[in-house]
Amino acid sequence: MSDSHLILLSFAKGKDLFLRHLEKNKRAPNTIVAYRGDLGQLENFLTRIGKADDLTGIKREDIEAFKKELEKNKYTPKSISRKLNSIKSFFKFLLQEGVIEMDPAQAVTHPQLSDELPQILRPIEYRALRDVCRNDLRTLAVIQLILQIGLRISEVANLRLDDIGESELRVRAEGSHSERKVPLNQVSKKAIENYLRVRTETKDNHLFVTKTGRPLVVRNIRTIINRYFRKAGLEGVRVNDLRNTFIVQQLQAGVPLEVVSQIVGHRRISTTEKYLRLVNQQKSARRGFHLVEL
Repeated sequence: MSDSHLILLSFAKGKDLFLRHLEKNKRAPNTIVAYRGDLGQLENFLTRIGKADDLTGIKREDIEAFKKELEKNKYTPKSISRKLNSIKSFFKFLLQEGVIEMDPAQAVTHPQLSDELPQILRPIEYRALRDVCRNDLRTLAVIQLILQIGLRISEVANLRLDDIGESELRVRAEGSHSERKVPLNQVSKKAIENYLRVRTETKDNHLFVTKTGRPLVVRNIRTIINRYFRKAGLEGVRVNDLRNTFIVQQLQAGVPLEVVSQIVGHRRISTTEKYLRLVNQQKSARRGFHLVEL
């Protein structure tokens, strides 16, 4: 008997079935973690209002009430929209599997997203950040890989030793993002070399590991960098702003839009185009361009 014929009554059982479905389809670990967190938050809310024991009893009004609670708790429209995407995917799956007959999330609308410009760091800010972590070679290497070649934090966590080439880095496929090769500049290459000299000896092949030799996960990386943000006196700065800074600086230097888009792994060039609004003096693309070092 297939999973679609299981009798599911509780939200918890439906959530477990959905997460197993994601694992079976080899979704990225970080994606599964995000789904688990978003659905767990909704489950806690449904438990409080007495709706978690029966999936068929969940109505659109319950999802709307959860959305209002997120707004009340000062979640950003972008965060709420992401959580709604998780919830919509969950109920769509249950409907397709025949677990429910009505999708309570389908008609719930996303909050209107403000057209905010990506935030970037000024040279004095990212230099101050590098200065405060100059004696922490592991963190410095992580920061340089995000700032110098535009990696996502999850891509940094997934790097393996055999991904490092002489002049380029292999970025592994993750979720909807395909594998790609990105150029290593001298700054990022030197940062990796310095870190490897002090890297904990371990059989694990991940590039970045803890002092006990275990892979350094995204949550740990974010916590460490945020600590150094505070030490550098940088307020309201997020890890992804380092990647934003790379994108804008390359466009500013005249690197073609399509090249920058390919390096950072944007699926649509329109995603990269929004950064053009932060380019003060956009230079025309030219032959012989080079990536700038920050």
